[in-house]
Order: sequence, then structure tokens, then C-alpha cells
Amino acid sequence: MLCAGVFVLWLITSVAALLYAYKTRTLIKESILYSVALIICSCIFYFAIFRPYQRIDKYLNLFLMGYTSAGIKEETCMLSPGIEELIKVLIHLVESEQLLNANKRQAQYLALQNQINPHFLYNTLDSIRSEAMLEGNDVVAEMTEALATFFRYTISKGENMVTLEEELDNIKVYFLIQKHRFEERINLEIEYDKEDEFLLRCLLPKLTLQPVVENSIIHGIERKIGSGTIKIVLKCTEKRLIIEINDDGVGMRPEVLEKLNNQLNQPVFESIQLSKNKGGIAIMNVNNRIHLIYGEEYGMTVYSTPDVGTDTVINLPLITSERQLENMKE
Repeated sequence: MLCAGVFVLWLITSVAALLYAYKTRTLIKESILYSVALIICSCIFYFAIFRPYQRIDKYLNLFLMGYTSAGIKEETCMLSPGIEELIKVLIHLVESEQLLNANKRQAQYLALQNQINPHFLYNTLDSIRSEAMLEGNDVVAEMTEALATFFRYTISKGENMVTLEEELDNIKVYFLIQKHRFEERINLEIEYDKEDEFLLRCLLPKLTLQPVVENSIIHGIERKIGSGTIKIVLKCTEKRLIIEINDDGVGMRPEVLEKLNNQLNQPVFESIQLSKNKGGIAIMNVNNRIHLIYGEEYGMTVYSTPDVGTDTVINLPLITSERQLENMKE
């Protein structure tokens, strides 16, 4: 604001001097030269100081609101060496990779807060499965094997990025477990065009789909009278992978839907805090990881109609290799 006031005052002074000289007919030549010099200095001040100040002020305000530091990193004209050094420190402290690791640790804590030794868990489940098979109880054996497979995928230490095919395989295992509970009340469909089969090789953050499917079952179909279907539809544009997870459950009231989408559209910092304070951690965490890995132009949007169902749309970049992912981060 101070820079803006000085700039406006400078312009008013130069124009006033020119008008006074013209009106009094005195020192017109000198006044014109003075006014031109003031205008030139004003332009230099505007483009060399005021505009960079405005940009940095905007980026810092966005940063304080919770957005990433991309704009600050791209700024080439700093007002002073001190401000430039301060910006470097801020960027170092809030680099997206560091935020991603913090968010990833939060997800791991939530998933593993009651974790016992994974090998002990797997061995125990295998023992239960073996005992069930010896007793001829195929249902228990099948369910135990599915549970062990699900846990191996969910809590094993592995890559953060997986293929869409691996995610869908995990969904099928998860659905098999839920099927033992809900029986014929829930159904799963996966749909994509034959020419889009290459989408199965696309990379996405691990455990992107399962929390959404779980929400569809618990908050949608479980509350519905009768059976329901969850349909996962894969689509793409030239540069984007679009995953739709649709259910024909009870849907959401408009005010609940609006609140959810507002939370999903929050800047990353605020969104993480909201998920801690207000619940909905799983869905918010998935959306936060998408923002941190790919950028805030990607993420989740939810559409819902009461007594009709809910559609969750996940927008991701169309990436099939780690090299593409690294190029995107540069």
C-alpha cells in the first residue's frame, strides 16, 4: 500500500506541475522537461519496484493462505538481497516434497497406529487359513487369504506410486472381503473402453481408490434398503486420467455435499488441519497427496443427489512412467 501511495503521489505531482506551468505560462519548457523526467522515473519505479512488490506480496499472501510456493520460486526480480534470502528459506522449509513426506507419514500413522509385526500378522493369517482348509471351511480360508493379501498391499513398505491395474486389483480383494459381510447387497463393476486398456499402466498414488470405495459402501450402500452397485469408470483426455467412482446409495444432502467439496478445495495446509479437526481423514488425505504430488489443479470432486447416489471424480495427470512424473515436478 505504501508503494502504491508513493507512486500515485508522484504521478499527481508531475501532472500538477505541468498544468500549473501551462496555466501561468511560466517556465513551460523547464516544467515539461521536469514532468517528462518524473513520468520516466515513475515508469521505472512502477515496473522495476512496484510491480515486483505486488507479485511477491500476492505470492506471500497465497503462501500464508496455504497454497504452494511455486509462484515465489518463479519470481526472478527480488526487491532486496534480504527478501531474496528470506524467500529461499521459506521455499526450503515448505518444499512440496517435504510436505508430501509429512502427509505420507500421517497416512502411515493412521493406517499402522495399531500395527503389530507384519510378519507375525501374515503368519497368523496363513495359519488360520491352513486350519480352515484342513477343516474343509473354504469360506474362512478364502476370506483369510483375501485379508492377508489386502494387508500386504496396504501396510507393506513399498513404492508410493503404483499402477492403476495394481490399485484395481486391491479394490477387487477389498471388495471380496466386504462381500463376505454384505453378501449380495453390494456389487462391483469396472468399466473402460477396450482402446483405453493402456490406462491400466498409468501411475497414481498408492491407496487412492480404496478409501473412496469404502466411503461409498459405508455412507452410501450400507444405509440403503436393498442391494447397491459401485461402478468404477476409467476415462482419459489427451493429458488427464479421469476415474469416476459411482454408487447408487442414499446420496448426500446439498449442505453436506457443499461442505465436503469446500474441504476438498481448501489449500493443502488448511485441508490437513481440517482433516485433523473435523474427520474425513481418509478422503482428505487422498486429495492432499494428489495436490502435493501433481499440483492443486488435480484432485477430487464429489457430486451427489439424495436417494439417487454419489459420484466421485478423481482427476490425475496421464502419466505412465517415473520419468514423466519427475519431468512434471521440475
